[in-house]
Amino acid sequence: MKRFPLAAVLAVFTFWLLLSVSARQAALFAVGLGLGAVLAGQRFGFTTGWRMLVEDKDGSGVMGQLLLLALAAALAMPLLGHYPELTAALGPPSVSLLVGAFVFGLCMQIADGCGSGTLYKAGLGIPMNAAILPLFALGSFLGSLHLGFWLDLGRSQPVGLVSQFGWQKALLMTLAALALVAVAVRWYAGRASAGAGQPAKPLLVRKWLLGAVLLALLATLNLVIAGQPWGVVYGFGLWAAKLAQATGAADLGGNWFWSQPGNAARLHETVLMDVTSITNIGILGGALWVSAGKATQSRRLTGTQWAVALTAGLALGYSSRLAFGCNVGAMLSGISTGSIHGWIWVPLAFAGTLLGLRIRRHFGF
Repeated sequence: MKRFPLAAVLAVFTFWLLLSVSARQAALFAVGLGLGAVLAGQRFGFTTGWRMLVEDKDGSGVMGQLLLLALAAALAMPLLGHYPELTAALGPPSVSLLVGAFVFGLCMQIADGCGSGTLYKAGLGIPMNAAILPLFALGSFLGSLHLGFWLDLGRSQPVGLVSQFGWQKALLMTLAALALVAVAVRWYAGRASAGAGQPAKPLLVRKWLLGAVLLALLATLNLVIAGQPWGVVYGFGLWAAKLAQATGAADLGGNWFWSQPGNAARLHETVLMDVTSITNIGILGGALWVSAGKATQSRRLTGTQWAVALTAGLALGYSSRLAFGCNVGAMLSGISTGSIHGWIWVPLAFAGTLLGLRIRRHFGF
């Protein structure tokens, strides 16, 4: 489909949401369209940025992500401080977080996408990511079924910097920590390039910087409209849970996760009322619009590569639920709204990425 007729379809659907569902959901769908268009148009991949740093000694992707985190925090934390009805993306430090973050970082390199990456690449029509998307949803649902068990292994209460120290101190602490990471990235990229006898690659690249600014603005809009930070994983799990419930494949009434009042209510509502789901659908639509009328280029995979990638996709969903989010829900939304669990998630996911890249190379991805 060409871009113009697709844009007309998306506009009609937005108008229908406005009339038949709610103004909030129509606005969130529009935000999702913007997120999908930016992610796909700028090829702003969290997974790719980490891989570039490790394999190519190119820190531009990670620097773009650090800028995104800084801008998002600068916008979100004052809002959280002034409007208590807005919520932060808080997750409990726990055994499930430690295991989930490491496994997620490993699997996202094999599956070539995190939560948002899987969504926008599926919208671009890349076969592997399109095939992984339903398995990601299934894995997220299975993770939700077992989350109570994992949390019983050990957890502490969530810690939010904004509520603990006030938004001004929380923002200063966050920006200082991000600046230290930026210095470390610059040192590593420069040292690695010098050791290889090559000139250092530029750290500030337009596509990453523009993507960071646009995503920070859209993430802030999501926070204001939805009342909660941008997330991806919950919507996946909800889709699979509703399918399991509708088909009688699972009785969710006694499950720890799905018996929580908010989750139980969402099981009985249309998926279009869920703020994460409607944004996810918008991301798919935005990426589809970017790819409209263009030929999708993707290399052919062997049977073994398909099996490994699909297995990684299932584990990606499972681990994302244990870790309370992906690069968006745990890292971006967690850190930018002052959650300590976001800072725990990052080094563990990066350690998983180092192993995931070895596995990726072994299977010739």
